Amino acid sequence: MMDYIRAVEILPRELIEQLQQYADGAVIYIPKKEEEKKAWGEQTTTKKELARRNEKIYADFLRGSSVKELAEEYFLAEKSIQRIIRQEKNKSDENF
Repeated sequence: MMDYIRAVEILPRELIEQLQQYADGAVIYIPKKEEEKKAWGEQTTTKKELARRNEKIYADFLRGSSVKELAEEYFLAEKSIQRIIRQEKNKSDENF
């Protein structure tokens, strides 16, 4: 849910009057400056957790687990497991 701030609480009166000429009474969204935006996963640990999970999936695969077994264990589609294995293999190939 996105909270909003009343314009009169943060903007000068002159600016509010100018904005009213274009969007009188409308709710408008003002995006963050490009340098203030965060990439996906930067505000939580989700990105790191998924990276660790994918590394574990690849390690399990290398130890002999089948794609079907991994899909069942991690509650993912077999195609997703195959994609993760391919991505992790490519990462390990790049490190050599």
